Amino acid sequence: MSDALYICASEAVAEGGKGVRFPVTAFGDAATGFVVRYDGQVRGYLNRCAHVPIELDWNEGDFFESSGLYIMCSTHGAIYVPETGHCAGGPCKGGRLRPIAVHEADGKIYWTPDEYIRPPQA
Repeated sequence: MSDALYICASEAVAEGGKGVRFPVTAFGDAATGFVVRYDGQVRGYLNRCAHVPIELDWNEGDFFESSGLYIMCSTHGAIYVPETGHCAGGPCKGGRLRPIAVHEADGKIYWTPDEYIRPPQA
């Protein structure tokens, strides 16, 4: 994947724990994406709640609620299923997180831009 961009080392993303933020341009605006690990797989999403377009993490990289089973918005408590980004409860009302394609190779995590989520503008 020649257009894949490096995020971090694989060990920086803990199962059901700390995630890593990375800069993106989303729909033309500066934003952040994030990667978390759940059920052994890395998952990437735009760091924007489906309820209100604000960042999710409590502190930098803290995306999961205390059980480590759901991604939770720190502002209004919307919860999301890590595998799909679909809303599982709270004020997100059937919404979902915007996925970002991520993959692991050789101990590193990368993301791939798409039509809407692009590399950060210089």
